[in-house]
Amino acid sequence: MSSLVRRADVAEVIGAGLELAATGWGFRRIATRLGRPATTVRGWLRCWSRRAGRTAAVFTSLLVALADDPALVLPTPAGTAVRDAVSAVTGFALAAAARLGMVKVPTWLLASAACHGRLLSPGWPSA
Repeated sequence: MSSLVRRADVAEVIGAGLELAATGWGFRRIATRLGRPATTVRGWLRCWSRRAGRTAAVFTSLLVALADDPALVLPTPAGTAVRDAVSAVTGFALAAAARLGMVKVPTWLLASAACHGRLLSPGWPSA
């Protein structure tokens, strides 16, 4: 398990919430599912929404750097910035696992490592 800077919850829990949001779940429903306060989940989602475009760009560039053939693994546009960002993180994790020969490493653990735990921190990614 890995933590994110300025967050009490581990990256895997926050990532699960972001994935649920990308499928259309609201913050209250996510909070109930994850057993977290609604205000906490709302904070994650607001933060993620504000930086989704930049986050998608960062993880897409990491994916391209790791993939043997980026054209085969680039995610297609998912319809919203939030979905695109989750898709980019997922694609990056798959490319990283394949490149590094990792059998099974959780997506959000790899994402946390790639951004040094700053996924939802102020100023990351830089504009």
